[in-house]
Amino acid sequence: MAQLIWTEPALNDLQTIAEYIALDKPDAAQRFVQQVFSGVERLTRFPRSGSIPSEIPRLPYRQIIVSPCRIFYRLNDDDIVIVFVMRSEQLFKPEILSERTEENRTKISRVRRKRRR
Repeated sequence: MAQLIWTEPALNDLQTIAEYIALDKPDAAQRFVQQVFSGVERLTRFPRSGSIPSEIPRLPYRQIIVSPCRIFYRLNDDDIVIVFVMRSEQLFKPEILSERTEENRTKISRVRRKRRR
């Protein structure tokens, strides 16, 4: 089974979105976060089940949709790395994925080394 890794920026994205939802509807924010974690957890069984984003068909990213968000991830060996969470109505900027992937390569390598010990 694939290992799930949330990057710190992706968790921050999720928290920001949940906090915004909670301003008006705290219960809805809690349900939203639970739905996101459930959707992402399914990827451990079906890592390729996410769609290839139409804006970046040649890049190695996939996405799942948990309304109102798009959750971008990348497969690295046996790891599913959650890179970016955004609201669907926002303008998608592909360079964010590249920047975040570069930032987190070192951190992911450290996680792998710890797991092997």
